[in-house]
Amino acid sequence: MTTLEQSRVELANGMHLDVVDEGPKDAPALIFLHGFPESHRTWRHQVAHFKDRYRCIAPDQRGYRNSSKPQEVEAYTPDKLIGDVFLLADALGIETFTIVGHDWGGAIAWGVAIGGQHTRVTRAVIANAPHPLVFQKLLYTHPGQRKSSQYIRAFRDPGNDALVREHGLTGLLLQEVKWDRPDAMEPEERAALLEDWQDRDAAFGMLNYYRASPIDVPTMDAPFEVPENFTPPQLPKLTIPTLVIWGMDDLALPPANLEGLEDAIDPLTIERVTDCGHFVPWEAPEAVNEAMEAFLKS
Repeated sequence: MTTLEQSRVELANGMHLDVVDEGPKDAPALIFLHGFPESHRTWRHQVAHFKDRYRCIAPDQRGYRNSSKPQEVEAYTPDKLIGDVFLLADALGIETFTIVGHDWGGAIAWGVAIGGQHTRVTRAVIANAPHPLVFQKLLYTHPGQRKSSQYIRAFRDPGNDALVREHGLTGLLLQEVKWDRPDAMEPEERAALLEDWQDRDAAFGMLNYYRASPIDVPTMDAPFEVPENFTPPQLPKLTIPTLVIWGMDDLALPPANLEGLEDAIDPLTIERVTDCGHFVPWEAPEAVNEAMEAFLKS
């Protein structure tokens, strides 16, 4: 298993993150944000590929592994997770950067890109992470997306806390997650994740991403329609170059999440990766690297 060296970085808000920082310090910066329930190692193939030409920054985000793990739910609201990214850039002396995110890291990356476009963020690369304007509507109207997202209700349910305390995050994942493809991951990487999931503080930190999120996940017996009182989030259009990479066999986030993106993003490039599930950065690393290479050069 390839080792990625990490350093400890203190943010101005008091959070401490373990961070991979590889590549020339004066090169254009790529900040990589991992998703649930992984770590900086989500991006191992991309860091190895780009570190000769780019400064590659890949933190373990708050709540994960040895980074700061506050236990209160309110420590994981989107504004704080987005703020960590800008404070990390500040701490590393990075003025502008390309934001790259997958899954929950992609959700944070959408916020970083929208809030920092044309000032701090020059480009965005999002892998299998739904845009906030698209995802909520799908949860209301798309039976497949709603069914795939019922695990979020279980992650938010304090009735499952005893299971997590007894068995770590693994117990809850085995009970609720039906979209994992463990055979697609190298055995040593899988073993490292299983060890990470035994950290109880990290387990609740990770679950707090879901518990602090404003996303509404209806039950399966609720009507498949947008509620009359629903007000879409008031978000500006994303107008920096944006690449969306999507593993088309994703069982958690179906390709319907790509529909309508052109209304929220311009310029937009979409790269569809066939025969690939949710964890596209390491399930199809060559396809991701090639798509990013072409995008970053354009």
